[in-house]
Amino acid sequence: MSAVSLDRAHGPDAPAEGLLTMLAAVAICVLAAGYGRGVHELWHRRGAGGILPAWRVGAFGAGVLVVVAADHGPVHALAESSFAGHMTQHMLLLLVAGPLLAAGAAGLPLSLAAPSPLRRLLARCRAAPPVRRLRRPTAYALLAGAAQIVALWFWHLPGPYVAAVDRPVVHYAEHLCLLGAAWLFWAPVLGATRRRPPAPVTVLLLVGTMLPASALGAVLTFAPEPVYPVRVLGSDPLTDQQLAGLLMWAPMDVVVLVGALTVFLRWLLRMARDRPDVPLPAPVAAPKAVEAGSEGMLR
Repeated sequence: MSAVSLDRAHGPDAPAEGLLTMLAAVAICVLAAGYGRGVHELWHRRGAGGILPAWRVGAFGAGVLVVVAADHGPVHALAESSFAGHMTQHMLLLLVAGPLLAAGAAGLPLSLAAPSPLRRLLARCRAAPPVRRLRRPTAYALLAGAAQIVALWFWHLPGPYVAAVDRPVVHYAEHLCLLGAAWLFWAPVLGATRRRPPAPVTVLLLVGTMLPASALGAVLTFAPEPVYPVRVLGSDPLTDQQLAGLLMWAPMDVVVLVGALTVFLRWLLRMARDRPDVPLPAPVAAPKAVEAGSEGMLR
């Protein structure tokens, strides 16, 4: 175990970290309970699977489980001892938990589960002109993509990353920020169909967000020396940093490219279905005089 792990396990922040862990567990339980209550009320009104299919409910539940797995158990223990382990946590939040939670389309269930005063306040906020403009699918997608890029780069700069390693409060803020950015980013891609931007915009969003992430992964992978203080890296600092860069670079490129290709192919198939090709006209018969002349020439 590295020195940073020992410091965090036995330092003065250990009680604070235990309290934050308990608060995070309570927040996750409240989120899951609110979603479940909203789904129950929605299905009670419209029948099981109405409005919100069962697969979306399952995706949301799986996303909650991934969040718990990323912050506890073997993954958390690995993150305590290496930068690569910490990056594994980040990729689970960005590429697994975020898309699953977004696929759960939680907006309507959570609104139904909210108390009436809060529900009315949310309705007034959604009706405000600035919010209506931001909720347009294309504007929302661009804003979510920018938030994803800013969150990814900010929390992997040396200063914020070291602060997250040293302070439990900052560490939980880091994970909450990355998870929230991923949830917002994947909502236009996997959320409710009516809230999705046009397919070309979605493809550009995915590819445009992938490129800055790939650049950051490349910087970490090919840096000739550690970018971060050695004390927050593993036993072999440069190798640990390079492995973390690869863990960011390769999985994110694969997931985003698969998503962009899927959206593009579905767009082409939808165009082919909605605008089928016009059947070709029947060939025009040659005039008899021309046919007779042609037969004479052949003789």
